[in-house]
Amino acid sequence: MPNSTDSPPTGGRRAQAARNDAVILAAARAVFLDDPKAPIAAVAERAGVGISALYRRYAGKEDLLRKLCDDGLRRFVAEAEEAADEPDDWAAFAGFLERVVDADVHSLTVHLAGTFTPTEEMGRAAVRANELVDGLVGRAHRSGRLRPDVVAQDVGLLLEGCAAIRVPDPGRTRELRRRHLAVLLAGLAASGPPLPGPPPAAGEFDWRWRSTAER
Repeated sequence: MPNSTDSPPTGGRRAQAARNDAVILAAARAVFLDDPKAPIAAVAERAGVGISALYRRYAGKEDLLRKLCDDGLRRFVAEAEEAADEPDDWAAFAGFLERVVDADVHSLTVHLAGTFTPTEEMGRAAVRANELVDGLVGRAHRSGRLRPDVVAQDVGLLLEGCAAIRVPDPGRTRELRRRHLAVLLAGLAASGPPLPGPPPAAGEFDWRWRSTAER
């Protein structure tokens, strides 16, 4: 019989560490959505862990913010890659938007922009994300169902608009976002009148990711 004072198996420690990390990241997301300037101590308090436990996983607030953004970027790329395998061009485009909105990938985009220094790996992932969106938009155009004056950069603004919808009830938030996305998709139909103004240009919103000192 094992001694009650024995250390837990390595697998058990790893599983517990993974659970603790998930709790910390969920707390960080909630805290920084409410206030991007909140101290890292607020994350530890919300997660119910000591500040030392948090610092064992993340060197500081910037490291934690970078992790949150990196996770969202990876999810975005994964959804876009899945959409690329969809044989129906319009279904690929619309389904991708629906899944990204449901995953709430863009809620922190504006909040976190410029608050940390992205890694080179994140830069490569961002390039990959842009390439995938370009491909989905191109396919949607070829389907004849997407209006010709819509560009890939419009997709980012569309997703940010959906992410801005938030009420206290998560279920209701999901319903409202899906409703708004349906309205937007109807507006993207090729039969609509021309859109006003020039489309957003590639890199036009990249300034948000520069640190305050660089602006």
